Amino acid sequence: MRRSWSYVRELDEYPEGMRRLWILAMAVLAVLVGSYEAQIAPVVPLLLDDLDMDLTTYGAVSAVAAVSGAVAAAIGGRLTDHLGRVRLLVPLMLLTALCCLAMTLVHSPRDLLIARVVLAFVDGMALASTAPLVRDFSPRQGRAQAFGFWTWGPVGASLLAAGLAAWTLPIFHDSWRSQFVIMAGISLVLSVVIALNIVDLSPQLRERIRQTERRVVPAAKATGRARGRDLLTRPRVWAHTIGISLWLVPYLTLALYGPAMLVDSFGVSTARASAIMAAFWVFDLVVLIAVGRVSDRLQLRKPFALGGTLAAVLVAGYLAVLMGRPSVPAGQLMLTGALLGAALAVAFGPWMANFSEDAENVDPRLQGTAWGIFGFASRTMAVLVLLTVPPVVAATSWRTWLSISLVCLLLFVPAVFLFGGHWRRPANVPAAPDADSG
Repeated sequence: MRRSWSYVRELDEYPEGMRRLWILAMAVLAVLVGSYEAQIAPVVPLLLDDLDMDLTTYGAVSAVAAVSGAVAAAIGGRLTDHLGRVRLLVPLMLLTALCCLAMTLVHSPRDLLIARVVLAFVDGMALASTAPLVRDFSPRQGRAQAFGFWTWGPVGASLLAAGLAAWTLPIFHDSWRSQFVIMAGISLVLSVVIALNIVDLSPQLRERIRQTERRVVPAAKATGRARGRDLLTRPRVWAHTIGISLWLVPYLTLALYGPAMLVDSFGVSTARASAIMAAFWVFDLVVLIAVGRVSDRLQLRKPFALGGTLAAVLVAGYLAVLMGRPSVPAGQLMLTGALLGAALAVAFGPWMANFSEDAENVDPRLQGTAWGIFGFASRTMAVLVLLTVPPVVAATSWRTWLSISLVCLLLFVPAVFLFGGHWRRPANVPAAPDADSG
């Protein structure tokens, strides 16, 4: 068996279930590291003051960086199909750690723009390898739960960045540069751990998987080069891409502006707003895994995507109604945030599995390309949210923007009916066994 890296153990030394879980754990850790390196929100107030920069300029810098990340995700997705997942992931992760350290050299908005654009590009290419890697080591019977763990990366990064900032900023006298030194150190150590433990599929194992895919997926190309345009000619892939881009609007709003929205709309303190958002993230994390497990056992994706989205519409609509009231208890807001996080999680994990399977049905060799398309679309939508939210809220209110987000969620609903898969489990498809659900 060919080694992906000379210092990595042979993959087949491990029992199959253990090695798959180990590789998945390394992939999730890579997503966590990559997402953590992109975190800047906890130090934005300090950064703005130190660089004498207003929020509009910061928004423009973030938007340009997001465009850089979107382009990198599309390029990286294609490269990972040609070069292999690990060959792209490991060196780029080490490079992102150095990019984090370079943030300490920023002394002006121009410096910030350069540093964030470079970091976003390298990070975008690195993360493009992780979702295909999860797919490689997770059979369809366990894919929703596996992608649920993958989603722990970006969600967990938000919690990690906020927690470390709250703990260490007082120690370092509120120096925002301290956070990037800590970030670079943690990222470098974890990148080395990942490099020593992660592998690509061996040629023999990859060939066995491809033989199975050719039997199960008649559309797979037995010979010839995998072509990215094969994905772009499929209406189902476009339904996924456009649908999830719209679905992400409320999620990105909460990720980018959640505390600010709560402070402005309900008059709560910044600390209380952070606690409310923490409830959102915690419930999102827990439900991702629980629902992924159920989705895998039933081998159903679309009912969860539809049901979770409709539930999110109802909860977000209730939150919009609360914004019109003069006084709302913090406990009520926390419960509403937790329910919204849970509803979104119900939809997202099964959707990821559904997207992976539909792309696999076009050509199993194009998983990296497919997830590169997703990365480009999600980052492009982040740019639009970054640029659109401030003027809309300034001209109207957060309630108006939340209503726009609800419309975007509802537009995801018709797209679900264009996805592949079943609405009910076919009689000839058994439930996935517990031991194989990870």
